[in-house]
Amino acid sequence: MKIKDLEIDFIGGQGPLTTEEEQAISEYLKRKKEKSKNSKLRRRQMKKDKSTS
Repeated sequence: MKIKDLEIDFIGGQGPLTTEEEQAISEYLKRKKEKSKNSKLRRRQMKKDKSTS
């Protein structure tokens, strides 16, 4: 399989993001971070529960 390298300066459109697009991305990243944080807390709690059993 042959891979071709591309010269890429932009991903997506050429113009700047709109305020709505910036807010949507910001909210998405906040939700993703919160979900990751909750997942880590659950794993830590489950590990703690197993060690005390």
